[in-house]
Amino acid sequence: MIKGIGAAAGVALGKAFVLPHWELDLPDSEIDAVDLAKEFERLYEGIRTSKDEIEYIKNEFKEMVGDEESHIFDAHLAILEDPVFMNEIQGLIERQYKAAEVAVKEAIDHFVSMFDLLDDEYMKERAMDIKDVGNRLLKHLLGAPEVTLPSDTQPYILVAKELSPSQLAHLNPSHVLGIVTMSGGKTSHSAIMARAIGIPLVSGIESGLEKPIQTGEFLVVDGDEGYLYINPDQVVIDRYTGIRSQQLKKKEQLQLLSSVEAVTKDGTYFRLAANINSLKELDTALRNGAEGVGLFRTEFLYMDRNTFPTENEQFEVYRQVAEKAGDSSVVIRTLDIGGDKQLDYFALPEEENPVLGFRAIRISLDRKELFQTQLTAILRASCHGKVKIMYPMISSVDEVRQANEVLKLAMADLDQRGLSYDPDIQVGAMIEVPAAVMIADLLAEECDFFSIGTNDLVQYVLAVDRMNEQIAHMYHPFHPAVLRMLRTTVEAAKQAGIPVSVCGELAGDERAIPLWLKLGVEDLSMSPLSLLNVKHRILNTDAKEAEREAEACFKLRSSAMVEERLTLFAERNSSMSKNGNPGSSAS
Repeated sequence: MIKGIGAAAGVALGKAFVLPHWELDLPDSEIDAVDLAKEFERLYEGIRTSKDEIEYIKNEFKEMVGDEESHIFDAHLAILEDPVFMNEIQGLIERQYKAAEVAVKEAIDHFVSMFDLLDDEYMKERAMDIKDVGNRLLKHLLGAPEVTLPSDTQPYILVAKELSPSQLAHLNPSHVLGIVTMSGGKTSHSAIMARAIGIPLVSGIESGLEKPIQTGEFLVVDGDEGYLYINPDQVVIDRYTGIRSQQLKKKEQLQLLSSVEAVTKDGTYFRLAANINSLKELDTALRNGAEGVGLFRTEFLYMDRNTFPTENEQFEVYRQVAEKAGDSSVVIRTLDIGGDKQLDYFALPEEENPVLGFRAIRISLDRKELFQTQLTAILRASCHGKVKIMYPMISSVDEVRQANEVLKLAMADLDQRGLSYDPDIQVGAMIEVPAAVMIADLLAEECDFFSIGTNDLVQYVLAVDRMNEQIAHMYHPFHPAVLRMLRTTVEAAKQAGIPVSVCGELAGDERAIPLWLKLGVEDLSMSPLSLLNVKHRILNTDAKEAEREAEACFKLRSSAMVEERLTLFAERNSSMSKNGNPGSSAS
């Protein structure tokens, strides 16, 4: 057994296919000065071809998993346009008379070595992106063929020294049972993509290998715990065959719950909605029983392009989402860019701390023409379903009032044009900064509903950048301060008589269900892939017992104590529900 990193959950058993490691055959002589122009032309042609390929791969992958994960390839395109990277290559050609492929290889090695020296796991993982893009460019310059994967054989477990996002995007999930890589970790783009596709992945096993894995050897991959077994005995095979069988059976059983209401054993009802980025994700959500859309992230309409989407382009997407949702509501969040989400064509100013800077509603209120265009498109779509508007990152009453003034201008514009809309459309605020929590009673007087965005709320309450791997261990959703923030927000909403939902990752965490029961939160919005698991947990939960657990949690003094108590409660319920039925209320 080898202990690696469980980078994508699941279990896989099968024969290995070892991806050949591509060896470079680079020229060792300098080029003549008269050939400089030719080398530059070869370089630029290679860049153009590489960009076209990356765009094609990005669109293919988007069809498979949706918008969010496909934006990994925007980072690859950015590398090919990065002036520092390109200047390094051009300088090696012009000043040292290197062939284009030699210059590219040396530039890759330089930047990868530089990143590897940093004591930051996230930056080390980004080095993989540079290697991926650089190798693509190298292959075009050298005319090297792509390494092809077997497609007409039995499904296999793919073994590679490292697996680039480009290679992973070409994988057929029906052929690849699991993945093993010598290097890499949970934060790599390949790991993110493997999780999106649903392929178990164990990374970082090179140091534990006594000899190289050979194609045809039998492997067991445990992506949950990070274990790899090479040619294991029958006892291990039988054990993991049983685990794999249980996982598949559970998946099938959970699918039976798609049309079942999410009701606790003693009758407390939850409305489970979905967070989506695209129409494709809505299809998945509806298959998994989502009751509408609790958060439509509109920024992804802006990201997959080089110019701002027009009113009509936005309207068509919003209309289709509203119509597909039918009688269920659709909460459309207005543009939330800035922070970790950037638009190249927007030309946002560089900031030392963008998470606390010019983003979300602050941008919309600064660029009101852009904001009004989006609100006009949403209003037009409101005739085609139960559409609601939500403003992100609200921190003051003035921001809500200013946003509503722009909404009035959008309504007046539609009146003048003779176009229909819902004049009573509901408008809500996303509660995700401490300031909004502390004035939740005042905001409730201005809003028709609240939605708590726990991802940013936890980040801002604890002063922990959730994208920073160095302090990721300090990001605690169950911190007592976060629990108090949740309680304050819900109490303010109830006092004002407006509904409140939760749309951050905590909504999809099964362990948090007792908290929602205690607080009286019945609307949860989550990833489409979390819906059935959360519903299963609700069906097997006794609300009164869960509320007692939550009451005790609100008195605890540390996040570790809260998390441990909620985890034990979830495990206790899980063991009680393992009786072959998908849920106690499902029959």
